[in-house]
Amino acid sequence: MAVKANYEAVMIFSLKDGEEAVQANIEKFKSLVEKHATLQNVDEWGKRKLAYLINKESEGYYALINFEATAEFPAELDRVAKITDGVMRTMIIKKGE
Repeated sequence: MAVKANYEAVMIFSLKDGEEAVQANIEKFKSLVEKHATLQNVDEWGKRKLAYLINKESEGYYALINFEATAEFPAELDRVAKITDGVMRTMIIKKGE
């Protein structure tokens, strides 16, 4: 049986396409996590000012997703995030024991 660990993913979404596009992306990633892992929590931090411009944007919409998964899934989640329009940055880390 595969060993599972706890992970958290912080995602920053672009606001240039509106709040509806942000919510659609959050739902997309929630369903992806639910399909391949155990979703624990989604914490939407909301609109925040960025420390520096990303793609000429000064604000982004932050969301934190906590999940439990095997070691292979975080790489797949990162790959999907990189090819999804509207995702500015992601950071996925394995939580300590």
